[in-house]
Amino acid sequence: MSAIPRRVRAWGRIMDRFASMHVATMSPADIAHNQTMQHVPAPVRRLVFGGRHRGVVVDDRAIPTLAGDLPVRIYRPRAEPGASPTRALPIVLYFHGGGWTLFGALDMCDWLPSRVAAELGAVVIAVDYRLAPEHPFPAAVDDAFAALEWAAAEAGALGGDPARLAVIGDSAGGNLSAVVAQLARDRGGPAVAAQALIYPVTDTVLDDRSMRLNATNPVLHQADMRRFLDLYLGPDAASPVRVDARAAPLRAENLGGLPPALVQVAAHDVLRDQGIRYAERLRDAGNRVDVQIYGDAAHGWVTYPHIMPTAKRAAADLVAFLRAALGG
Repeated sequence: MSAIPRRVRAWGRIMDRFASMHVATMSPADIAHNQTMQHVPAPVRRLVFGGRHRGVVVDDRAIPTLAGDLPVRIYRPRAEPGASPTRALPIVLYFHGGGWTLFGALDMCDWLPSRVAAELGAVVIAVDYRLAPEHPFPAAVDDAFAALEWAAAEAGALGGDPARLAVIGDSAGGNLSAVVAQLARDRGGPAVAAQALIYPVTDTVLDDRSMRLNATNPVLHQADMRRFLDLYLGPDAASPVRVDARAAPLRAENLGGLPPALVQVAAHDVLRDQGIRYAERLRDAGNRVDVQIYGDAAHGWVTYPHIMPTAKRAAADLVAFLRAALGG
């Protein structure tokens, strides 16, 4: 295990100075204010959260669901002038992180999905799912699965191949990706060909070794995770919701028959051990699993790609996994 890079520690110290930058100390007004970060000037947002890859075109839409219209952003590789049509592209659904509570603005999440679309050559759909506390569990799960159903049904119109459909996400989005893969199996489709879980939340019990060792490391503290779970699932730690596999995919009794998985974890992250445990259970159930542990990384490289040196390397590893799994 390597040391946390100096600039990541510096960013952590900046976050620690302001109560409004850690959800554990945010007021309800702070949470509402920080859900979209629209108060932050666009150049600063791009500097912190990363910008959009130049090799894509973007289409913002609202897709119909039982709960109402669901905003999505669709990324496609930019075609060369005069290029002839190509075969249908892989489709990748992306679910952002933020503890099911924050980062609910598609502009904040351009970096990874646009990079995957450009470098893999895929249709990537970023899903602006409903956020807690206004929309607690299972709203985010319902939106995520509705987006999967829509993507499969509209694959032809999107220029995509429904047989090459993947789900990816970071942190809470990794949780949703794991849950959607399980639900697709249990509900008989749509078929998911691959899942990529980036430092995912897989359990609601926060007492493992990495939680204790990394409790105050950048960027996510143990206290933040407790608050996120309370906002999403309710404050009762004994509630049956806490062991529902749709909230804690590690708690599923059956993990067989799931798509090939990439699990990326950060050595200095509170979520490290539960990500590894989920990967081990997937492998024990007979699934193909690739685990990548980044020894110098803390939580959040997808959110802060210009601050975290791990970001580009991990994104390249993600694209390589998807290319092998989907034939992109």
